[in-house]
Amino acid sequence: QVQLVQSGGGLVQPGGSLRLSCAASGNIFRINPMGWYRQAPGKERELVATITNSAGSTIFPDSVKGRFTISRDNAKNTVYLQMNSLKPEDTAVYYCRSWGSASDYWGQGTQVTVSS
Repeated sequence: QVQLVQSGGGLVQPGGSLRLSCAASGNIFRINPMGWYRQAPGKERELVATITNSAGSTIFPDSVKGRFTISRDNAKNTVYLQMNSLKPEDTAVYYCRSWGSASDYWGQGTQVTVSS
């Protein structure tokens, strides 16, 4: 049974930083690309970043480029989302995802709230 277990969310002031973690069980981690999504209240889920099994990464929304970084530690089966210079509009539930040709797994979601 494959599981993605997230940690690291919470409340942070504008301008602060958080690092989200997503630990994967099973054999998928070294094979599948991984990604982070977010969903703000009343909005559709949005792709934030992806990283391949060889650590090639892409940050998608222009609104987070230069502030967010995705990385992975294959030895720990964990993918990270480092979020710096956080803004109130980054407030959302963040999800990690692992997908392949015949699989699609999601983490449980973690709340990130940016507020003073």
